[in-house]
Amino acid sequence: MALKQSQFLRLQQKLSPQQIQLMKLIQLPIMALEQRIKEELEINPALEEDDNTDIEEDYTNEDSSVNDVDNETDAENFEKEEREAEEVGLQNDDISYEDYVDEDEFSDFKYQINNNGKDNDLKETPIRELTDFHDLLEEQLGLLDVHDGKYTIGLYLIGCIDDDGYIRRDTHSLVDDLAFTQNIITNDVEVEEMIKVLQSLDPPGIAARSLQECLLLQLERNPHKTKEIHFAIEVVKTCMDEFSRKHYDKIARKLNISEEELKEILNEITKLNPKPGSTSEAATQNIQEVIPDFVITNNEGELELSLTSRNMPDLKVSEDYLEMLTRYNKQKDKSAKEASGFIKNKVENAQWFIEALFQRKQTLLIAMNAIMKQQTEYFLTGDETKLKPMILKDIAEKVGLDISTVSRVANSKYVTTPFGTLPLKFFFSESLSTDSGEEVSSREVKKILSDFIGAEDKRKPLTDDALCKILKEKGYNIARRTIAKYREQLDIPVARMRKEI
Repeated sequence: MALKQSQFLRLQQKLSPQQIQLMKLIQLPIMALEQRIKEELEINPALEEDDNTDIEEDYTNEDSSVNDVDNETDAENFEKEEREAEEVGLQNDDISYEDYVDEDEFSDFKYQINNNGKDNDLKETPIRELTDFHDLLEEQLGLLDVHDGKYTIGLYLIGCIDDDGYIRRDTHSLVDDLAFTQNIITNDVEVEEMIKVLQSLDPPGIAARSLQECLLLQLERNPHKTKEIHFAIEVVKTCMDEFSRKHYDKIARKLNISEEELKEILNEITKLNPKPGSTSEAATQNIQEVIPDFVITNNEGELELSLTSRNMPDLKVSEDYLEMLTRYNKQKDKSAKEASGFIKNKVENAQWFIEALFQRKQTLLIAMNAIMKQQTEYFLTGDETKLKPMILKDIAEKVGLDISTVSRVANSKYVTTPFGTLPLKFFFSESLSTDSGEEVSSREVKKILSDFIGAEDKRKPLTDDALCKILKEKGYNIARRTIAKYREQLDIPVARMRKEI
């Protein structure tokens, strides 16, 4: 086979490492950003916290007002810097050592960023240290008089309880697993006995194998054995299928009771917890305080936007490393050049990280300011029906950024408004046309849909077809399948499951 040479032209577009770093920082919410900064401080000795509060004014404002930001200019500068970084590549070999011994290059303002204002309230986010759900059950089991063999079985069964508080596996499989994994030879009877022991622990209903058993365990442990409780036990035992389907008329006929009596019985059942595991501290173990990335305030009809950056340290390039770089650059021996190269790399990384944080701040403010202007009516009134249709492309075109950048800004970010703290994705929605040709937000339609369902007669809930007809009468051109989609997004069940007596 003969070898031959050929030429071809290929166009490629690559992101520089600095651009990649910036994109990663943009998508981080504030709490993750705090952690990322801590990690960078640990791995890069040339980056350090700045304890000096007398820093250039451009970097000292924690809550930077967007009134001082020229959106178009900043967006153009942002893209210009991206193009320059892509063309130059910012490769280590392209930067000479002399760049770092130039006196102007060591100006303080180029190597530090202040994320906190003088009046900034530095607060630590409190996180409770909670006991694991299974540990709570193990503690209760340890207080019982159970011999070692059964205690080991009990510990294994506790490990089989899922986060909802159920044991989903059949008894025979549990017996086999005990033999193979724990080397414990037992039988179905002993395992069932230990499951009964676990079901006597708190919270009531724990270690049930089904919803029906879970409800029965809670009802049977109710200390008030009223008439309604006895009937509730009967309903769960004999009418569980009718109860789950909300066929209340069938239950009333089967038990020969009146509608009022059935209402009292159902009230006792609905008080029960279908997921007893969710009442444990473990269920809330991973829930932490939501820290908003933005704050919007209404100052006498004028909206003001600020970027939250509490608990984040002020950063600068280490002066010691800059001095060492200058000193080693003056030496000509091989070891000095190697040391100079190492220090130069660390200084570059620190400078790029500080610059990326500043660019992140500007990009977030530019994008959020455009969102605020697009949804001004909502931020002034808090009325969801005032939300305008808005997609990522709309904001990207307004500020001159790429859609992927706007997506990173909106991802996992929250904003505090006069009407509560909301995720940024809340403000993005599709558009629908009314009979008059006006474009309205799907969020507005969902709000109207939710209001109608909230005001419906629970004895005869509105079906999707009925809701579709009502909305069309109000001028909203919307199909029944779209109604069903919006209802599911609002986590509202079908009409049959909303029925009450």
